[in-house]
Amino acid sequence: MSEIEIKNLNKLYGKAHVIKDFSVKVKSQSFTTLVGPSGCGKSTLLRMIAGLEGINSGTISIDDRVVNDLSPKERNIAMVFQSYALYPHMTVFDNMAFGLKLEKRSKEEIKERVHEAAKTLQIEEYLQRKPKQLSGGQRQRVAIGRAITRKPKVFLFDEPLSNLDAALRVQMRIELAKLHEQLDATMVYVTHDQTEAMTLSDEIIVLDQGEISQKGIPLDLYNKPNNLFVAGFIGSPKMNFINAKINSQNTDKIDLSLLNKSFILPKNIQGQLSSEEVKFGIRPEDIHVSDSTDFDWESKAFVVEKLGSSTFVYLENEGEPIVVECAGDSSIKSGDMIKVKFDLSKSHLFNKENTNILA
Repeated sequence: MSEIEIKNLNKLYGKAHVIKDFSVKVKSQSFTTLVGPSGCGKSTLLRMIAGLEGINSGTISIDDRVVNDLSPKERNIAMVFQSYALYPHMTVFDNMAFGLKLEKRSKEEIKERVHEAAKTLQIEEYLQRKPKQLSGGQRQRVAIGRAITRKPKVFLFDEPLSNLDAALRVQMRIELAKLHEQLDATMVYVTHDQTEAMTLSDEIIVLDQGEISQKGIPLDLYNKPNNLFVAGFIGSPKMNFINAKINSQNTDKIDLSLLNKSFILPKNIQGQLSSEEVKFGIRPEDIHVSDSTDFDWESKAFVVEKLGSSTFVYLENEGEPIVVECAGDSSIKSGDMIKVKFDLSKSHLFNKENTNILA
């Protein structure tokens, strides 16, 4: 078992409060991802778990043991960085064996562990090469292999794929998913890439300015965001946000003014309504092009992005454009007038003042 429990963790750099009273439990053998924009504190948090960064207050426990005062080595954690951190003058074998040699393991055990990790990562043929003779993906495998050889309780990954090109990132995502399944270890992963977070994670923790904005399974964050920040951060393109006004409401429906029309939403308000002014949110795939006289809104397409399997159409609107997802073979062109229908059952309402979900 290798559960991580963090209680009331705080980190300050001078007057900058970068981690604010942070508390969370990471389940044993889970793949948990910390995601958020640059500067939200996710890498700092990972380094605090690893023991590479001091804390101002709070506790970090691994397997019910408080590790605040333990060195990184004593925490039995392995960390993989985005920069690979390989020794250029050493072979792949020696890079992977480095930590084991520091632990004064026997030559036989070192050889066995390195070859076992190399086999798992399919890099056996590269063991006598130097890092400069490897591709970016191969170097990242070596960095991961060095972590595997130590057989740690917890693996920490700090944006390990950010230096790879798009094709290699996809390949390495698959490799990491397979690795987690094979090792059955606890993994905590930091990224700003929501695709990595959605595809790899058992649980995602969304950070905003050093605090948890929401945590949960990937599809819950996508379909049931708690606030405007999560709704806008998870999803690409992001959720559309449109200014709206609540005219009236009862237990099972809301009368809403939106885009100069009145709509009835089959929902009820679930929070404190501080103003009639709200934000209406709807994802691009929940807006459908209509060829009939039955439509909710009409506007001009000013950008059309064809991505093969999908086409994204950007419609003119006061303020931010409204994005509609269409079929890959859509014939819509820039300049076309487009009629659309909103799937109101999949829409969201957010409090305009505190940005929390209302419906």
